[in-house]
Amino acid sequence: MKARKRMRGILVSGLFLLVAAGVGIAQKHYLIGSAARPDVKVNLMGTVERDAKAMPLDKAVAVKPGEVLTWTVDAVNSGNAAAVEYRTVAQIPRGTEYVKGSAEAEGANALFSIDGGTSFSPQPMIEQKQADGSVKLTPAPVSMYTSIRYEWAAPLAQGAKVTAAYKVRVK
Repeated sequence: MKARKRMRGILVSGLFLLVAAGVGIAQKHYLIGSAARPDVKVNLMGTVERDAKAMPLDKAVAVKPGEVLTWTVDAVNSGNAAAVEYRTVAQIPRGTEYVKGSAEAEGANALFSIDGGTSFSPQPMIEQKQADGSVKLTPAPVSMYTSIRYEWAAPLAQGAKVTAAYKVRVK
């Protein structure tokens, strides 16, 4: 029971960090009596694949090694201005490994981090020492991924909604 609660806490805590330039900050557009501001509300939902069905994580008793979890984030701009340079950072929970090629979000680029979110790139690279002593950059294995950053090119308009998702496998 204690281990199950700890695993659920690990999986749910700290998964998403909202980073949006202009969110909650007055922009150059003004309405009568108040500054135009984006106000992005983010909803996180996790499911586990069982018996060819997606079961909400809050209904799952426990997760087992080898099971695949799908994390989905919906973001809605309920403010009165667009959120510019909108992006969302998703964490790969400890005890799980990113499922290669599973990051998706319409209209967004997915960038990956292997250093806890300090830096991101479409394909993180690591240095590998070669037999001759030289060092060669090679793609990092997905087991090293710690975070995913989704970046939308277009502003998140007032009333607009975006969705991003990715999968992880429980170790």
